[in-house]
Amino acid sequence: MNPFARHIAACNNIPSPAGYLPFRVGDDQVGWLEPDAARALTFLPKSVHFGPDGVSLAAGIRGAAARTTAMAEIARTLAKAGFGRIRGEEFDVRAHAAGPVLATVDRGVLPAMGIMSQGVHVNGLVRRPDGLHLWVGWRAKDKAVAPGQLDNVVAGGIPAGMTPERCLAKEAEEEASLPAELALKARPAGRVSYIMRTDEGMRRDLLHVFDLDMPEGVEPRPNDDEVERFELWPIERVLEVVRDTESVKFNVNLVLIDLFIREGLLEDPDGSLRAGLDQLV
Repeated sequence: MNPFARHIAACNNIPSPAGYLPFRVGDDQVGWLEPDAARALTFLPKSVHFGPDGVSLAAGIRGAAARTTAMAEIARTLAKAGFGRIRGEEFDVRAHAAGPVLATVDRGVLPAMGIMSQGVHVNGLVRRPDGLHLWVGWRAKDKAVAPGQLDNVVAGGIPAGMTPERCLAKEAEEEASLPAELALKARPAGRVSYIMRTDEGMRRDLLHVFDLDMPEGVEPRPNDDEVERFELWPIERVLEVVRDTESVKFNVNLVLIDLFIREGLLEDPDGSLRAGLDQLV
């Protein structure tokens, strides 16, 4: 297997949704439930309806506010049964990336419900006479996900009601001590997405990718407990680490492969790598 394609395959390890139950809000399918998680919801007859086509919010629950209340009850029930956990951070529930917000739900049960999560990832670029360099961050060793691995200079999930750009500015200041006026100069560079089975359930993640040209002398600094330190690497070193090791956070590999292709550092003659980077169409 192409050494870069293995990362794409690792993030897309569900060949089909067979065995999962569709979860709907109104007429829109927003997620997928494993049978055991669905069974945990059978004790919520006023909020959840079971039918031949899967599971849905009860038809009488209408409007985003009422749906959010019902989704909170579902989240608590799932967490109590061991499917996810309550994190106290609401994320939007949509059928499609640009679709209307149908409700919000706690971030900690998104995989358990197979609901799409959206986030931002920023490539911190420094262009020098000797070539392109990239700021990378070392994740804290006590992180629940990918401890001690390499990450983008800025990355984070998009909370309910927030645009990717606003989230970018918030995360840039909180994680890397970068001022908002600099962060907002980042250029949208597309997106990557994947569908991944984990211990938490089905991760359906869509990442909005941005490129940020960082001036010489501007150095990101850790501002919370998310990142231990930042380092500036030649892009060739980053490419080698992605190609040859498992040192990079799983989804950051996809963001970097996208960057390598766009910068002409990685050939993709048949388009298979590019096709594998966007699973949520």
